[in-house]
This record gives sequence, C-alpha cells and structure tokens, in this order.
Amino acid sequence: MGKKKSLASWLGTAGFTVLCLAWIAPIIIVLYDSFKKRAFISLEPFKLPTAETFAEFENYITAIDRYGFMDAVGWTVFITVGSVAAILICTSMCAWFITRVNNKITKAIYLLCVFSMVVPFQMVMFTLSLTADRLGLGTPWGIIIVYLGFGAGLAVFMFSGFVKSIPIEIEEAAMIDGCTPLRTFFSVVLPIMKPTYISVGILEIMWIWNDFLLPYLVLDTNKYKTISIVIQFMKGSYGRVDMGAIMAALIMAVIPVIIFYLAAQKHIIKGVAAGAVKG
Repeated sequence: MGKKKSLASWLGTAGFTVLCLAWIAPIIIVLYDSFKKRAFISLEPFKLPTAETFAEFENYITAIDRYGFMDAVGWTVFITVGSVAAILICTSMCAWFITRVNNKITKAIYLLCVFSMVVPFQMVMFTLSLTADRLGLGTPWGIIIVYLGFGAGLAVFMFSGFVKSIPIEIEEAAMIDGCTPLRTFFSVVLPIMKPTYISVGILEIMWIWNDFLLPYLVLDTNKYKTISIVIQFMKGSYGRVDMGAIMAALIMAVIPVIIFYLAAQKHIIKGVAAGAVKG
C-alpha cells in the first residue's frame, strides 16, 4: 500500500512538473527572443541568442523611445489602481448593505450583479462604446467608471458570501457603542474582510492590467494608450511587425504582474482558506 502511494505521488509530481514547464516555456521563449535582433526572431524563434543574433537591450530601448512604452505604463498603472480601488470600496459596501438589509430590492440588486457575470462582453461592447463616447468617458479617469460596472458582479458575489459569515453581533455591539453605519463598516467590517479584499483585488488587478478590448473601445487612443494598446500598435502598416520591440514590451508588461502575484500569493491562499472555513 505504501509503495502504491509513493508511486502515485511520484507520478503526480512528475505530471505537474511537466505541466508547469509547459506553462513557463512560452514566457522563457519570449524572454530570450527579446534579446535577439529582429531578423532572427522569426527565423530562429526557439534558439538561444548567439554572438550573431544578440541585440543587447536594443529592443527594450526601441519599445521605450519609439513607441512610448513608459507613458503607456503610467496610464495603465493609473487606470488599474483607480479602478481596483473603486471596485473594492464600492462593491464591498454594496455587498455589506444587500446582505444586512435583506429585502426584495437588495435581493434584486444581488441577482442583477450575479446576472452581469453571465452576459458576454461581446453582447454589449458596441452599445458600451457608444454610451461611453456620449458620456465623455474616453479618458483614463472616465474608464474607471466603466471598469467599476464590469467588475462589480464578481466582487459583489465574493464579498456577499464573506459578509454572511461575519457575526452580526459584532456590528450591533459597535452601534451600541455609538458607531454610525459608515464607521461600523470602515472600523469593524472592513478589517475582517481583509482576506477577501486581497483575493478580489488580485483578480481585478490581473484582469485590468492585461485588458485590451475595453480600453481600445472606450479610450481616445490618439491621446491615451495602455500597455496592451501600445503592443498592438507596434504592428505597423503593410503587415510590418516590430517583433523585437513586441517581445521586449511583453516582458516589461508581464514582470510587474508576476512580481505582484508572487508577493501576494500567501494572501490569496489565506483568503481562499478563510472563505472556505467561514462559509
């Protein structure tokens, strides 16, 4: 019995190792291709750089200087931070309200939030683009409102499930001590919801940072470009593609997300475990 378990464990480890390598391989290929000269990226995409093909940091300099990559990073950071902050604060308060005020209106709001996760984005993207244009939301601060609408469904669903596990007696004790509803939320409820805040925040950050379609439809791309849009614009006219700059830009776009995810990994596990135990 022990040998069978050991064999099964070894096979499982080997299988997941191969699966992890399969996921990591494309990132590694893009990484060393970003240090190749443009002509050799398409000719020898899977070969390591040699003395002949090595381009040093030329592709990274091109992406930054010619295509304005750092400006795109600035707008992407602004949109991501602003959108995630708005989603976390607004949806957590909404989830707390609809959970504690249990009536037909709050139930309808909750069902609408859940239903929004089912509706495909392609169904509303043309009307969304027209509405955003008419309301003047084609700016980095205007698109935050759009992201709040699209990110609310999942966030309200997750926050509501966690709020149901918080004993209402804690909030009642705070109100007896003289706390207003807002102070009760920010001083008592919000700290308890920290694991869910972190889990939802990480999911939203990874979505908004890598999103291409929504900024492309809403933003005025003549003035504002996110990282995804800049990478798309590196494909020039007549089928000309600056593969070197694209590879370098992809690496610079991926590295912050990887660092952030690794730094917050333990918090994701804590958030999932807390929700599982309390639910």
